[in-house]
Amino acid sequence: MTTVLIADDQPLQRFGFRMLLESQDDMTVVGEAAGGAEAARMTADLHPDVVLMDVRMPNLDGIEATRRIVAGGGRTRVLILTTFDLDEYAYAGLRAGASGFLVKDAQPEELLSGVRAVASGDAVVAPGLTRRLLDAYVHHLPAAAAAAAQDDSPDPRLASLTDRESEILRVMGQGWTNTEIAERLHLAESTVKTHVGRILAKTGSRDRVQAVILAYDTKLVKPS
Repeated sequence: MTTVLIADDQPLQRFGFRMLLESQDDMTVVGEAAGGAEAARMTADLHPDVVLMDVRMPNLDGIEATRRIVAGGGRTRVLILTTFDLDEYAYAGLRAGASGFLVKDAQPEELLSGVRAVASGDAVVAPGLTRRLLDAYVHHLPAAAAAAAQDDSPDPRLASLTDRESEILRVMGQGWTNTEIAERLHLAESTVKTHVGRILAKTGSRDRVQAVILAYDTKLVKPS
């Protein structure tokens, strides 16, 4: 059973999400939050598998709430809801540690699939869209990350990667899917999945999206 916390300041929106989620045999809503601070507190208390997180909320927005939830170090994954698929909120949400985002006018089956994917540890962002997002907003990199990227010394988060793993992380950052990596590098797709899993473990990345952001931060991948 996948447990979900709904964070949205609109009661009718929360009601709609709850009705949809609880219509599924494998999902249950464990709570509702009307603001970001409340969402962070309830996550710490309830430990849901997934937080469905609106961005614009009173007291504390969804981006900062996501950052606090991720910093807590728990297993909860955050799925950000945005109005547009290529806006600064989607980018900021991913950098804050969200495992993906969906636009608010997504079809019900897309929302359900997204919750299931995030709960299982996958990222809910198409690889190509991740690349476009990061290319569009790479100039918003924090000053500390930008300064670190200018340093010639290897980033310690990448130091333990093998040459093959570094190569795969680089092409992940270029928007390649596992299938494309397998075809272009002449590898079995199961081998690619194993490499991706090792990359996530070695770099301490929560999911594929966070690994790609790391590749940008360290200049392993440069914006096109």
